[in-house]
Amino acid sequence: MSASELACTYACLILHDDGIPITSEKIATLVKAANVSVESYWPSLFAKLVEKRNIEDLISNVGAGGGGAAVAVSAVPSGGGGGAAAAAVEEKEEKKEEPKEESDDDMGFSLFD
Repeated sequence: MSASELACTYACLILHDDGIPITSEKIATLVKAANVSVESYWPSLFAKLVEKRNIEDLISNVGAGGGGAAVAVSAVPSGGGGGAAAAAVEEKEEKKEEPKEESDDDMGFSLFD
């Protein structure tokens, strides 16, 4: 992640934490106040992202799942069915079992025999 992306990310988090609506102008103002130079398109990209996604959801799902969960979440309609789809995703994740490790007893010999 580049310094420009980090600066805009922190600016969005600061604005969200203070309860201030996140706009590209406010992101650019915070970044400029921090003496960080960013390309002019970064603040507008982050502002558009925040319009489409809820920051609290992004924060709570930072380390969740990987690629499969992100696709399922983005496919959820904005209507009231979001809870059922989220529960289905959680059930899928719980059903995944870790493969059993083979023990040395199965092979009939040990590394140190």
